[in-house]
Amino acid sequence: MEAKLATTIILIFSVIWLMRVNGIDPCASQADNSDLNVIPIYSKCSPFKPPKSDSSWDNRIINMASKDPLRFKYLSTLVGQKTVSTAPIASGQTFNIGNYVVRVKLGTPGQLLFMVLDTSTDEAFVPCSGCTGCSDATFSPKASTSYGPLDCSVPQCGQVRGLSCPATGTGACSFNQSYAGSSFSATLVQDSLRLATDVIPNYSFGCVNAITGASVPAQGLLGLGRGPLSLLSQSGSNYSGIFSYCLPSFKSYYFSGSLKLRPVGQPKSIRTTPLLRSPHRPSLYYVNFTGISVGRVLVPFPSEYLGFNPNTGSGTIIDSGTVITRFVEPFTTR
Repeated sequence: MEAKLATTIILIFSVIWLMRVNGIDPCASQADNSDLNVIPIYSKCSPFKPPKSDSSWDNRIINMASKDPLRFKYLSTLVGQKTVSTAPIASGQTFNIGNYVVRVKLGTPGQLLFMVLDTSTDEAFVPCSGCTGCSDATFSPKASTSYGPLDCSVPQCGQVRGLSCPATGTGACSFNQSYAGSSFSATLVQDSLRLATDVIPNYSFGCVNAITGASVPAQGLLGLGRGPLSLLSQSGSNYSGIFSYCLPSFKSYYFSGSLKLRPVGQPKSIRTTPLLRSPHRPSLYYVNFTGISVGRVLVPFPSEYLGFNPNTGSGTIIDSGTVITRFVEPFTTR
């Protein structure tokens, strides 16, 4: 243990020494160099000095080559295995919103968008070029080679809330929805959605053409609900309907949180509670809220105020789009 600690301390001081040397030292970074230096492990600038027995060029090559079989064996175990797909999450304060945003690319080639995560919404929607009342950051359908409109005859159109299709004939699948006190009109379309390194082709989403109000997310929304047009439903067997997210501090401007998709690579040492489903609102994630305590004092309240009841549709939901925890009025007035 002491030997490992000593090695760590020596390594830290070696790195600090390398960082503090003046510009004359060939191993020092130049003042105008903003790149991360990549140093060969056996170079003069490396803090990992090889043993004297390995100091010759021939011995170094033999040493490095001897490690290749183990590396090859490791890489061979990765063939055919799907790893967890992790998309970075950041606080939405950069966009003057209290929600959390995930970085995605839409279309081919991918157009970068910062979409709000919402576990209480199914459909995804983004502002498209020419949109009235939208921000400057919009998706351009004309710039994507994989873009395609959807008409009223496709099954996805019947799964959209606020549908507005002609009574006879075919036409564009248009719909109107409200969101957080605002409203928007959109057309259902499809295109490739990229999350981290995963690409979901023919992803159906709303191409927003007009917004009224200021509450609609500026660069769109990605629905993580349970409905047929949500990310989990449209990704099919890619993620097996499994996801988790770690939300960053609301003070952070950086993408320090993560959205993890697929069963492998999910957190292990955590406490869990079942996510329940209500037939009255099947897209939402309910939890069976059993009690609230202040310190060690349990707050008394009738169970019907917060408890899950599939017959009436009452209960407590987990909602990534709501900033503050809220209780029903009878509970707050007691």
